[in-house]
Amino acid sequence: MHDSSTHTRRAEAQVAGKGSTANVIAAICSLIAPGLGQLTQGRLGKALWHFVLAIAFWALSFGTLGWVMHLWSAFEAATWDPYK
Repeated sequence: MHDSSTHTRRAEAQVAGKGSTANVIAAICSLIAPGLGQLTQGRLGKALWHFVLAIAFWALSFGTLGWVMHLWSAFEAATWDPYK
């Protein structure tokens, strides 16, 4: 006998995991402002960490390496899996 609720939970996990629409939106938000994508995912600590690091990168490199944090933050938001 197959439990339909188990099947539904697995389908939801696949939808909300890596590559989901929410993660794509979060990645786009992080491209605009590092940490914003993590904030939309409800990860306040990680969002603050990305934001502070972005400011440090921009300041310490005199505006030349801040884009690295934008890309890293976007990648991290896009690949985050809440079910791991």
